[in-house]
Formats: sequence, structure tokens, C-alpha cells
Amino acid sequence: MTLGEKIRYARKCCGLSQGQLAEKMCVSRSAIAKWETGKGLPDIENLKILSRLLGVSADSLLDDGNNTALIREPYQLSAWGRGCRKVRKDRMIRRRFPDAAICPLLGRPELAREDPILDSSRGFLTPVPFGSPEFMKSVRNPDRNFYLVEQGNEQFFVTVTDAFLEIQPLDPRQSGKAFTLGSWTFVRCDPLPDE
Repeated sequence: MTLGEKIRYARKCCGLSQGQLAEKMCVSRSAIAKWETGKGLPDIENLKILSRLLGVSADSLLDDGNNTALIREPYQLSAWGRGCRKVRKDRMIRRRFPDAAICPLLGRPELAREDPILDSSRGFLTPVPFGSPEFMKSVRNPDRNFYLVEQGNEQFFVTVTDAFLEIQPLDPRQSGKAFTLGSWTFVRCDPLPDE
């Protein structure tokens, strides 16, 4: 992924147009367009400002490896109205990506059948049978919600906790009902309804 592609991804993940980003940076919209198309490069000061505004490190923007840019944004869950955590997180994601198709995801880490996990009733590591109620409790993620966001030709994997959201562009796209990212398996749920 080039520097320009990373800037474009990060800008879109933040929900900013080229004009809005240019206004925040006090540069022209055409400067942003040149950076995103690779016809120009931001100077060091503008790179620092871009990094701060887009919530990505300058290192991740400049890294010429194949890593995709991960955007991490803090937010206040209490600012998203009433309801349980999940309802407020769904509301925030829907407003963050108003024109996108959003599918909540169920996720669990891939554990080997014999991996020991913490049995909280006993207070120590002990083998727990695969698929047992204790095993299922161990893989729930009450503090994190996962979403697959499809916006135009782009697809993002979004993780939401009570304090921040992380947005990562997916390449290649995930098309099946279930898919694996790293050591986690995710299953798509019914899409979030439009507001």
C-alpha cells in the first residue's frame, strides 16, 4: 500500500472529504488529491499534522511494507445516547459509516482442542472441554464488538470497545459468511438496519 493509498484510507475511515481534511490542515484540496494519487508528497510538518488528524502514526504511513493502515480513534460511549453498550455501539457505527452496509460479527480466537484456559470457578488453568459451556464463556468478548463495513468498493474490519474504535481496511475482501483474520474466526450476523 502506497503512502497516498494509506492517506486516502485513513481519511475515508475518519469520514472526511478531501476538502474537509484540507481545511483542517490549512492546505488546498488539490494538495490532498496530489498526496493521495502519488503526484506529490507532504512535507514533514504536514505529515505530522496528517498523522494527528487521521489517528495513525507517521511510521505506519511511511512504512513501505504490506501492512494496511490501522486507525484507532478514542470516543465516549456515554455520548451515544441510551441503551445497552451494544445498542450505543451500533448507533455510533451506523452514524460513523452512514452510507455503508454494516454487519455485526461474532468472533472467537482459534484455540486448539486441548488448549488449557482459565476456569474462573477454580481460579487456575485447567483443561476445559472444547464446546463446553465453560469453553463458550471463555471466548465471549463482552468488552469488544466487531463489525464488517462495506463502503463502495472498500471493506473495513472495525473493532469497538467502550473507549475506542479501530478501523482496518481489508485486502483481500472477505466474502463468506465465516472468515478468519489472524488467529480469530468471525461469523457475519444480520446487517444493521438503516437509521
